[in-house]
Amino acid sequence: MNVSVVIDELKFKGIRSSGAGGQHVNKVSSKIELSFNVINSEGITDDEKLRITNKLASRITKSGDLILQCGDTRSQHRNKELVISRFLDILKATLHIPKPRKSSKPSKASIRKRLENKKKQAQKKSNRKNPLL
Repeated sequence: MNVSVVIDELKFKGIRSSGAGGQHVNKVSSKIELSFNVINSEGITDDEKLRITNKLASRITKSGDLILQCGDTRSQHRNKELVISRFLDILKATLHIPKPRKSSKPSKASIRKRLENKKKQAQKKSNRKNPLL
């Protein structure tokens, strides 16, 4: 993924935000909507596009746009920075391939320790029984 190319392909739109700000909220479009077309992007390889469309299928529109919004702060510039960082975090998390798990078996010492604890517990419980008369 070429981050600089991807950032150049982003489209932003200012929207009126709800929340704190009083009368100011009704006049200013401080909420930012980011849209990114995954299918037509040149900053992402075909394998990455396939991975993104599969993993983020619920967030991508029919036209192939990934849409994020941010209206956390009263500043449009700060909201733009926040939505860009969220977008990059989502992409990086989506493109991260987890390391395959190597199966292992317990060590001989751990097996022996577990069996000894079981024997101690069994002995403790058997000592609580009434002796046969």
